[in-house]
Amino acid sequence: MTRIPHEMAGEPNPLRVLTLDRLRSRTSMKWRAYPEDVLPLWVAEMDVPLAGPIVRALTDALELGDTGYPAGTGYAEALAGFAEKRWGWEVAVERTAIVPDVMLGVVEMLKLVTGPGDPVVVNSPVYPPFYMFVEHMDREVVEAPLGADLRIDLDTLDETFRRATTGGRRAAFLLCSPHNPTGTVHTADELAAVAALADRHGVRVVADEIHAPVTAGGVDFVPYLRVPGTENGLSLMSASKAWNLAGLKAALAIAGPAAAADLDRMPEEVSHGPSHLGIIAHSAALRDGTAWLDALLTGLDDNRRLLADLLAEHLPAITHRPGDATYLAWLDCRALGLGDDPADVFLRRGRVALNSGIPFGTGGAGHVRLNLATSPELITEGVHRMAAALD
Repeated sequence: MTRIPHEMAGEPNPLRVLTLDRLRSRTSMKWRAYPEDVLPLWVAEMDVPLAGPIVRALTDALELGDTGYPAGTGYAEALAGFAEKRWGWEVAVERTAIVPDVMLGVVEMLKLVTGPGDPVVVNSPVYPPFYMFVEHMDREVVEAPLGADLRIDLDTLDETFRRATTGGRRAAFLLCSPHNPTGTVHTADELAAVAALADRHGVRVVADEIHAPVTAGGVDFVPYLRVPGTENGLSLMSASKAWNLAGLKAALAIAGPAAAADLDRMPEEVSHGPSHLGIIAHSAALRDGTAWLDALLTGLDDNRRLLADLLAEHLPAITHRPGDATYLAWLDCRALGLGDDPADVFLRRGRVALNSGIPFGTGGAGHVRLNLATSPELITEGVHRMAAALD
């Protein structure tokens, strides 16, 4: 992946644009869930202005009154162009379908390849909605915990697949790639090994690749469906995380060649869920927003280094491995002696909101997740508040 330095592209670092007062005027979850004296460094919203090409596309649509129902393959074509340039991956537009968002798309893909009561394997600790959505659709969540290195433990996954398919049961593997909360980027070899294990056990893989564009400098994301042996896999992608478009709903389901017939069975009404304005925004992001994205990624690299330095200085007992992707930091606070939920202590004593590790499943207790997609000043203030909570 080739990045354009944001100074050359004429793009300022989006993480340094908005003041705290401007951010507090927002009405979204990140800024309204807690009282004003709490610094919110939790849910995956970014403290950035919207990229210019997205603003222009939405403004043009609104001025035209183009607020009807979505149509066509423009979103898939925009993703295909982005994926070819960014990852050297050719997306087959004819094997895509629009879905309301990534998690609702995950639900629809799991419905295609499993039935009520069937097991769905996840690598814990993992994004909490994996548990909530899977259980709500009457499937059984089965954990295959990550290894001590926070990477997929292939031996554990092999054994978990074996147990999940005992007696000929259908099973699926919900792959988080890149992994949330650890920021791990799976290698091509790891993904090929996952595909081989899935094939051996008859497990269908559904990959949540929502954070795919958000990688650290020098790190290459590998799309699951680009790897040999993934022909019957299914993937969900979206521009929502990389361009802060969670409020403009839209995502794409993508099928491998052997899964095209599965995708064709998705009910037609699912495609009614995405917002037409969401599709316009996501398409503009993928097509015209790469200079803005590169400026963001450079800013996130700076923030990762800043956080590591601040923790080493003020909270050296916290174990932290900077992630290779996402804008989320996974902090092991167990040595601080704050119990299973240190986020509660940091909130009560330090007035800083972080995500508790407990909802991320096995391996989450004693951890917190911190959102790096904000200004260096707010990251600094957040760590100072965390340190003060221990006094």
